[in-house]
Amino acid sequence: MPIDESLPFVAVNIAVLTVSDTRDLASDRSGQTLQDRIEAAGHHCVGREIIRDEADAIEAILRRWIADPSIDCVITTGGTGITGRDVTPEAFKRVLEKEIEGFGELFRMLSYRKIGTSTMQSRALGGVADGTYLFALPGSTGACKDAWDDILLFQLDARHRPCNLVELMPRLREHLKAA
Repeated sequence: MPIDESLPFVAVNIAVLTVSDTRDLASDRSGQTLQDRIEAAGHHCVGREIIRDEADAIEAILRRWIADPSIDCVITTGGTGITGRDVTPEAFKRVLEKEIEGFGELFRMLSYRKIGTSTMQSRALGGVADGTYLFALPGSTGACKDAWDDILLFQLDARHRPCNLVELMPRLREHLKAA
């Protein structure tokens, strides 16, 4: 995946939300993995929180971060499975304007190479709401590494060719201006 070094790097402001009933900041390895990778890539981790697996609570923080003009992207980890407490995709669907179907498809394709058919249990997804990118990742550190290292690192780099999500950011709110 080519990076055009002749173009300027554009830092993206990213918030990280861990969805878990059991983790705190000290034990949140997945959230820390994402924060470390975000910062190592030159982006800014502008928020990091942990919230319980409750759709209303997840929706509330998503809406708060979506409304914050200093946040370009929200990445969540956890709550994307199929058990009764896994409700992150349901909360996302309450706020998304457009789903980026290709993100979930690509994530599961890449994941299949590592964990085989177990990847079918992941409901990882991506989308856009009010000009903010949203990505829901599984709660394992491996899944967070895979999603960041193999997809988001490139798509959140304005130098990635032939195209990337950063170059679309100025146009994500076009439909709101027309209204």
